[in-house]
Parts: sequence; C-alpha cells; structure tokens
Amino acid sequence: MSDAETLKVYAEQAEEYAALTDDVNAADPVLAAFIEALPKGGAVLDLGCGPGASAAQMAQAGLIVEAVDPVAEMVALAGRHPGVTARQASFDDIDAVAVYDGIWASFSLLHAPRADLPRHLAALTRALKPGGLFHIAVKTGTGETRDRLGRFYTYYTDAELSGLLEAAGLTITARRTGSGKGLDGTDAPYIAISAHA
Repeated sequence: MSDAETLKVYAEQAEEYAALTDDVNAADPVLAAFIEALPKGGAVLDLGCGPGASAAQMAQAGLIVEAVDPVAEMVALAGRHPGVTARQASFDDIDAVAVYDGIWASFSLLHAPRADLPRHLAALTRALKPGGLFHIAVKTGTGETRDRLGRFYTYYTDAELSGLLEAAGLTITARRTGSGKGLDGTDAPYIAISAHA
C-alpha cells in the first residue's frame, strides 16, 4: 500500500488508532481462533500490523511474530510489544517463500487498489508454508473510494473476495460477517475469511 494520503492519516493518528484497536483486538474471537489453529511456536506474519495489538496477542500465545506496516509511527508502536519484531514494509515487499505458518491480514489489504489484490494474494500464498493459515478481513461493498479522513478503500463482496482467494490457490475454511466502528467514526459492514494454502 503506497497511497500517500492514506499513509499520512495513519502516521498522524497512530496513537488514536492504537487506543481504538487495543481493547477490540484483546476480545476478538476471530483472532483467538486464528491463534488456536496454529502450531505452538509457529511463525506468523501480521501484514499491516498497525500499532501491533493483534501481534501482541499472538506473541503472548507463544507465536513468533513478524509485524510489518508501511507507516513508521505504527511500526514504532508495534515494536514496543514484548515478543513482536516489527519492521517498515509495504505489501510489495513480501517476497518470502514457505516461511509462515500463518498470515494475519486484518483490514490492511482493503487499502490496496483492486487491480493489485491478485498480485498481493499470490505473493502471500507463496509466503505460507504448505497448509499454512491465511486470514483476511475487509469492509464489504463495491467500488473504491476515500473515507471522510481521506483514506483510500477498496470494498469487496463475499463472492468477489472468495473468488480471488481461490484463484490464488487458497482453500476457504471459515467466514464471519459483522460490522464495526473505525477510525473515522462510522459503522461499516465487514467480512473475515480464513483459508489454507
């Protein structure tokens, strides 16, 4: 993700975003299920980790967590959590092959243009070990737009996202829908999908 306006919003509101996400992630049943499904001491990539609340939960559970985010301020916050290795990187910097037992991409890939998602998913699938677990969550809908803060979003239907995951070679094992309030204060519907390589 390299949209300058989106990155600027996250850089300027890193602390506010941390305050918003810390408590939510601590009680997230989808994150708990993701952690439970991974081998003890497994290697995990948190893609678009933000301030690192999810990465912290994974590290506390004994997973080896690599957290990446394109925003330096987010990387600094994520790196403060014990057991979390955080580095600044974009989606295009993921070039590992068969390294991760799991990849957590929660509300990060929705900031990539629709045309780029197949390429990103292909790279992430390659980065997973055989049978590795992939989690993605995006806001549902259609089109691409900016929110009131100026962040770029791509919206997906369940069918569209499922098709893209399957085209990348992933097998869908679970899905969950819901709605939640984001940094811009609006409540939006979302879908979270788990899949295996």
